[in-house]
Amino acid sequence: MSLAEKGQRFRDLHARDTAFVIPNPWDIGTARIFAALGFEALATTSAGLAFGLGRQDAKGAVRRDEVLAHIAEIAGATDLPVSADLENGFGDAPETAAETIALAAGAGMVGGSIEDATGNPEAPIYDFDHAVERVAASVEAARKAPHPFMMTARAENYLYGRRDLDDTIRRLQAFEAAGADVLYAPGLRDIEDIRTLCAALSRPVNVVMGIAGAEISVDELSAAGVKRISVGSALARAALGEVLRAATEIKEKGTFTWGARAASFAELNAVMSDRAPAAD
Repeated sequence: MSLAEKGQRFRDLHARDTAFVIPNPWDIGTARIFAALGFEALATTSAGLAFGLGRQDAKGAVRRDEVLAHIAEIAGATDLPVSADLENGFGDAPETAAETIALAAGAGMVGGSIEDATGNPEAPIYDFDHAVERVAASVEAARKAPHPFMMTARAENYLYGRRDLDDTIRRLQAFEAAGADVLYAPGLRDIEDIRTLCAALSRPVNVVMGIAGAEISVDELSAAGVKRISVGSALARAALGEVLRAATEIKEKGTFTWGARAASFAELNAVMSDRAPAAD
């Protein structure tokens, strides 16, 4: 399937009357698992990638070139449309964020997100005007992509202790006016807040689930106006959490009861056999 076809398919998913779920693989194997389960699109996760590399999820922990190589691998793992978690675009300047969008499109992405978090604990969120400039530049780069590319603008207030719904909506409305295709405020846990946010915007809204205190169903989110539901690093954390529990059981108890919960060899092998490399 061509990138043009993937891009159009991705755009069509956001035009549905109901929400769709876009899981977040952190390697080729998990991308193929999610595809085999019937999901219709994928999104990468910066935290999942960082943890897989044995690094913290922090600004500068994973270089842009490493992210680009990773997202290209995910794009090639299945025929599904893929959107990239591009953090803050790997730089403060609007031009840098725009360049990152262009590079992501070149790596096979049909979508990508840019957040308004600075990575600076002293001032974790970009000033309003600068944040809007960064989104506008990123949108311009997305429009120049050789295939349909949906640019997602993220307002990060709630992830940095700024539980200000009014400011979050104000930012997303400005991002929408700047041309963002999808609006996203990670960290929202209350269905009424989500409903209020969706009502204040006219373009598709993404929410993230799999976070503590946010056990809201797909049907409930869809009824609130959400168009796309991602899970961020939650599935990666669930998998690594099971590894931690299993290894702890071995170390502390010398038992192996966790083996009953493991996926079977045959089950996983069948999924991974879909795209075996060609013989030399």
